[in-house]
Amino acid sequence: MSARLDIIGAGAFGTALAITYAQAGHEVTLWAREGAAAMQAMRENVRRLPGHTFPEGLRVTGDLSDLTAECALLALPTQTLGAFLAGTPLSARTLISCAKGIDVATGLGPTGLIARHTVAMPAQLTGPSFAVDIAAGLPTALTLACADDDTGAVLQTRLSTPHLRLYRTTDVIGAELGGALKNVIAIAAGAVIGAGYGDSARAALMTRGLAEMTRIAVEAGAQDATLTGLSGLGDLILTCGSDKSRNFRYGLALARGKTLGDDLTIEGLHTAREIAVRYGEEMPIAAAVAALADGRADVAHIAEMLFNRPLKAE
Repeated sequence: MSARLDIIGAGAFGTALAITYAQAGHEVTLWAREGAAAMQAMRENVRRLPGHTFPEGLRVTGDLSDLTAECALLALPTQTLGAFLAGTPLSARTLISCAKGIDVATGLGPTGLIARHTVAMPAQLTGPSFAVDIAAGLPTALTLACADDDTGAVLQTRLSTPHLRLYRTTDVIGAELGGALKNVIAIAAGAVIGAGYGDSARAALMTRGLAEMTRIAVEAGAQDATLTGLSGLGDLILTCGSDKSRNFRYGLALARGKTLGDDLTIEGLHTAREIAVRYGEEMPIAAAVAALADGRADVAHIAEMLFNRPLKAE
């Protein structure tokens, strides 16, 4: 069944979603903060997602008044989402965030920001995915989290395509925190590989990282099973094992004394700092990532610290 969809944010992921939904027969409007006219004319997002031609049914605009669909997907970074929502009246009845992070200004996740600034029903689209895979039509499975299961079921049906399969949950807290916290572990995994510690160390880090993720999420009210699903373990496996991940690449760069440039899109960095302040010793990997990123410790020191923690049962 075709529908009208607005996608707000023309980065790689927002563009990929716009392409796949237009290919599935939906009428899609993609809002770009800049460069909308060029993308509309060239039928391609050369800067963010080159090589993927826009299908018919996909319109690009820079005019917010063109966003009139009842359902909109927010493909904006967590750290800019709150300000955008606060300053932008949107008519959509349902707002689905695609961001994975925690807003450092408020401590809220994306759906919390939606609830604070709008009257729309908030939902979260998250899970193991790279924009290039979605745009290429490669099989991908994601989690659609919505506190209202009836709304979630409608969205699940509407937003699933032949190549993009959605599973739904009402555990919004677990889905959000899984996506946010795995970015922190991905930075650490990149640092481990960048420092030459090998795949065994990465496997240990991922496993203990999942334990930390689950502990923090359950403490916040999540169901532990959510963290072993697509939005937790699934995303963790993908993000910690591929240099397509910005967070993983950021960790690699940190370990090698380099930078990636724009820290704004490294969601795991902001999340690590927030989690380190809030939970401290309860999440030592996050604290270590924050210390590494802020220049307070190097990888060797952090590895020594983590391996010299008191022994305990798994």
